[in-house]
Amino acid sequence: MSHARISIDRDFTIAEVPHRLFGSFVEHMGRCVYTGIYEPGHPDADDQGFRKDVLALTKELGATVIRYPGGNFVSGYNWEDGIGPVGNRPRRLDGAWHSLETNAFGLHEFVDWSKKAGTEIMEAINLGTRGVEAAREIVEYANHPGGTYWSDLRAKNGHRDPFDIKLWCLGNEMDGPWQIGHKTASEYGRLAQEAAKAMRLVDPDIELVACGSSNSGMPTFGAWEQTVLTHAYNEVDYVSLHAYYQEHDGDAASFLASAVDMDYFIESVVATADSVRAKGKHKKHINLSFDEWNVWYQRGSDDEDQPEQVNNSGWREHPRVIEDKYNVTDAVVVGTLLNSLLRHGDRVKIANQAQLVNVIAPILAEENGPAWRQTIFHPFARMAELAKGQILRTNVVSDKVETAQFGGADLVDVSATWNEENGRIALFFANRGLDEAADVEVALRGFDAGRVTRAEVLRVPEGGDRFTRNTLHAQDQVGLVPLNGVKAAGDELKLTLPALSWAVVELEVGKN
Repeated sequence: MSHARISIDRDFTIAEVPHRLFGSFVEHMGRCVYTGIYEPGHPDADDQGFRKDVLALTKELGATVIRYPGGNFVSGYNWEDGIGPVGNRPRRLDGAWHSLETNAFGLHEFVDWSKKAGTEIMEAINLGTRGVEAAREIVEYANHPGGTYWSDLRAKNGHRDPFDIKLWCLGNEMDGPWQIGHKTASEYGRLAQEAAKAMRLVDPDIELVACGSSNSGMPTFGAWEQTVLTHAYNEVDYVSLHAYYQEHDGDAASFLASAVDMDYFIESVVATADSVRAKGKHKKHINLSFDEWNVWYQRGSDDEDQPEQVNNSGWREHPRVIEDKYNVTDAVVVGTLLNSLLRHGDRVKIANQAQLVNVIAPILAEENGPAWRQTIFHPFARMAELAKGQILRTNVVSDKVETAQFGGADLVDVSATWNEENGRIALFFANRGLDEAADVEVALRGFDAGRVTRAEVLRVPEGGDRFTRNTLHAQDQVGLVPLNGVKAAGDELKLTLPALSWAVVELEVGKN
């Protein structure tokens, strides 16, 4: 049996849980929009063509803010193509994902969908093929009350009241050579600075996210952030991070320790941003927007139901691309990535799991068919529900798991929150061990443990293994079930985590 001892203290908090930490992402890619959130003619579609089953699952997931419309897609996108009468909208070739974009779904539709989903909008602008003028114009169209060309056109197109979008991304992954309109750090930094200035002249209350590195392995990582922020520090509020993880060649141990890399990535960007702050003698801090993260298998698969990949056929509408099917192992990794984001909530103020439906997503939806939860849905939904109030600093003394990529990593990974309003602590655990259960003791310093109100663990069905997943024909094989044997008394909590598991424990506490 493996062991871990965790200490939390009422007086050692990190920050308030950021509301936008549990965000998602809708891109015009594959079947995320078309036959994902939007499918006129579906038996469960509403009068605007929005799938009500997907809307219900989005609300259950607890997504708070949705980034739109890309992603790589946005770097070749003309936002004006998605407004006005649908019958008059142009059909375009989308070079980013080698598909045919009908533009039947655009800004107005997304605003309406977001209202029904109860989510904030995080709008991305095209700084690949376009620039300052288009950036200024979309803010005027979306946010100006009226009396100008673009605001009056919005009213003519059916929305008299402003959309009041306050969160904007200044392009997408501009450090990547794959990006349409790829730029050097200096080229992008100056463009982002000038676009930001023009956008704020229209609406001074907006918040702006500059593009950081696409991943921590980019050859320009670090230098990119330093150069971009040297140009645009005064004009932006956040810098972005993107990261995707997968299991390589059966190396489950390294995959399960992926959050070690996420920790490094976050802390490196914080250090770089603060260095620019010091050098430039700036007063404000630049916070982080981890606006793309997930498990994504970016290499081929032998699975018979693996969707076709990009660029292997002609131009078609919403082809099936990167519709990864997630298993138990993937869900445990997603739980640890969420832990990393939460532990860094003092600086990571926005995070978006990519994407919401069908495309590397927690939700799968079949055309003219059902929608269901993937395994990775469960840790996200429960953390979005229960992680409220203050983030608690966690001190972990744990047995280690040896990994090829990261050396020794804690066998037990954890994050914790304290909601003083309802008097409850929530702890989110992962056991990275493939074979052994782990006994866990939690020292509750400054707290007096009361009733355990929730104790759940991700279920692996009888006869299943770490590769078990939810499918069209077995949609609920993997879910959350009660975690038995949790004991809380005085200043201590004790539990046993099954091998390869994600679990949540919520308990009432008093102060001592």
